[in-house]
Amino acid sequence: MRAVRIEEFGGPEVLVPVEVPDPVAGPGQVLVRIEAAGVNRADALVRAGKYHRAGRPPLIPGAEAAGTVAAVGEGVAGLRVGQRVMALDGIDSPGFYAEYAAVRATRVTPLPDGVDPAEAAALPVAWLSAWYCLRHLARVGKGDTVVVKAAASGVGTAAVQIAAEAGARVLALAGSAEKAAWAGRFGAAETVDTSRHADEAEVEEVLRLTGGRGADVVLDTVGGRAFGHSLHEAAHGGRVVALANVALEPSTVDTRDFYPKNIAILGFQLTNLQIHGWDPRPDLRELAERVAAGAYRVPVETVLPLSRARAAHERLESRDNRGKIVLTPGA
Repeated sequence: MRAVRIEEFGGPEVLVPVEVPDPVAGPGQVLVRIEAAGVNRADALVRAGKYHRAGRPPLIPGAEAAGTVAAVGEGVAGLRVGQRVMALDGIDSPGFYAEYAAVRATRVTPLPDGVDPAEAAALPVAWLSAWYCLRHLARVGKGDTVVVKAAASGVGTAAVQIAAEAGARVLALAGSAEKAAWAGRFGAAETVDTSRHADEAEVEEVLRLTGGRGADVVLDTVGGRAFGHSLHEAAHGGRVVALANVALEPSTVDTRDFYPKNIAILGFQLTNLQIHGWDPRPDLRELAERVAAGAYRVPVETVLPLSRARAAHERLESRDNRGKIVLTPGA
C-alpha cells in the first residue's frame, strides 16, 4: 500500500511517499481503509522530533482518520466490514498517513450518516479535545463567560461552537483581524485581535469585556507565557484549562495569580488520557451525532492527496489556514 513515512526528523521535506506491506487486522484490531486523514500540529511536532511520545524513525504519522472497515480481527464485536468509522490512534501503532491501518477496535467509532469523511477526520483530535475540555473538565454551562485563545485554530473553532451551544458567552481571541473575524463566524459574542494588544493589554481587554470580573473559563491553547495571562483573565472561582504549549516555551507562574481567586487549573492531554484508560468512543460518538444533526460546522479548508503530505505540512506551519487540512489516501 501507499503511505507517507518519516525517515528522519526534520522539516516537511522529510515526509516521504513509500510503498509498504499491507497491514493485517490482528486479534482485537480492525483494518480500516482510510478515506481521509486529519493533519494536526502534533503531526508536525512528531515529524520534527519534538513530540514527547513520538518513537524513532521510520514513522508513519497521523493520529486521526475516517474510512470504512475492510476487515475485522479475532475477538472484535460491534464492528463489521463496510461500516463507516472514525479512528483515533497513533500511540503505539503506525499512523494514518496511509491507505490502510490496523487499529485497535477500542479506538474505532462508528460514523453516523450525514458526516462527510473529510469532516469526520477532523473530529478525533481537535474537536474531541475541545469537547472534553469544555464539557468534562470546565463543565461550561449557560451564563458562563468563556475565553477561547487561538480561536481560529482547529481546537479554537470547535471550542467556540461547543461553548456557544452550551449557552456561554464566548470571547474569541486570535492573532490577526482576519483570524478574529473568522472565529466570530462560529458563534463568538466578542472577538479580540491580539496582534493589536501587548501582553498586559490583552488581559485588560478581556477584563474590559467582562466588566472587570474576568472569565468563568479560559481555554488556553497556546501555553508558554500566555498561560500566565490566562490566570489574570480568569474570574474568582474560574477554571483555566491548559491543553497545549504551541509556543514551545516555559510557562512561568506566580501562585499569587491564582490561589487568592480560588482558580482551578485543569490540564488535558489526549494521548495521556487514553494511556490511562479513558475510552474516547462515547464522547466521539456523541460529538459526531451533533455534527450530523447540524449543531456544529466543521470547516475543511484544504484537501490534498497523500502524495502531497509535504505541502499539507507547509500549509499547516504557515498558520494561514482557516479550517482543517486533510489528506485523502484514496485520491
